[in-house]
Amino acid sequence: MSMLLAALIFVPLLAVSISHLFWAFGSTWPIRSEELLARTVVGRPGITRMPPRFASLMVAVLVLAAGIVALSLADPAAGGSSLTFVGLLLAAVFLVRGIIGFTTRWRRAFPEEPFASLDRKTYSPLCLFIGTGFLLLVIMRLL
Repeated sequence: MSMLLAALIFVPLLAVSISHLFWAFGSTWPIRSEELLARTVVGRPGITRMPPRFASLMVAVLVLAAGIVALSLADPAAGGSSLTFVGLLLAAVFLVRGIIGFTTRWRRAFPEEPFASLDRKTYSPLCLFIGTGFLLLVIMRLL
């Protein structure tokens, strides 16, 4: 059961990582222009350009690493208590990001469309799902 849950966490994290890797190399996939891509994935007021490519590369690496941690958590023999702690930290990070996405303050800070709508309908719920998945993997590991 834990391997299935880990895979359900890994797959969207892999997709997010691959997207950021494309953006790190200058692609605007799957959007037609850099400005629309920035408004879709960043959402800051008045944004017209994507963040630095190095930032996208770092996000790609970190998100892929989080996915690997999810897969590792499903193996009871892997990593010991340090891996469990990292899993708990990742659960907290994703849960906080998911919750914060529904606050008024967040909405004021990231009002650009289509980001605001996508965040409410997709990004924040996905973070809540991933955070809950990490928490469940940690709990299953401890039982």
